[in-house]
Amino acid sequence: MPTTKSEMPLPTIVRILGYAGLMPFIGLAFMVQLADSPNDLIALESLVAYGAVIVSFLGALHWGACFKTLSESTHNRWLDHSVWIWGVMPALIAWLAIHIFIPLALLLLAATLVVQRVIDQNTYHYYFTSPDAASAFLRMRRHLTVVAALCLIWAGLTSLVRNA
Repeated sequence: MPTTKSEMPLPTIVRILGYAGLMPFIGLAFMVQLADSPNDLIALESLVAYGAVIVSFLGALHWGACFKTLSESTHNRWLDHSVWIWGVMPALIAWLAIHIFIPLALLLLAATLVVQRVIDQNTYHYYFTSPDAASAFLRMRRHLTVVAALCLIWAGLTSLVRNA
């Protein structure tokens, strides 16, 4: 029996784009592992850049979600104040990551993705009108976070071992 649109908590395009976003993480992590110099360095730099973009994007999601309540005072510290600060923090961390020692940058970005997922677990229920959609999105985010963070950690540790 086919699934109806009302039974699908997330649009197909969201799932396709979300999981497709892992391709650069996976591909670049393999390039770091398998490519000869200087291509491994190019892959490392590209992985830092892509990780920084994704970390920034995930922070910006909070701003986008909260613009819908911009004119309302919710008397909720998260929605009224903290979300705006948190939405900017990942971009600042990402900016820092592109300026530091590459293996440390990759580990910093991996840690940031994990912290973002933990924070999102406790805050995304404010943004979704459907608990099923929130649950489906957070489940997808967990999958994406685990794979992306493992790729960043793997590449960072590979780079550290090679440079030791």
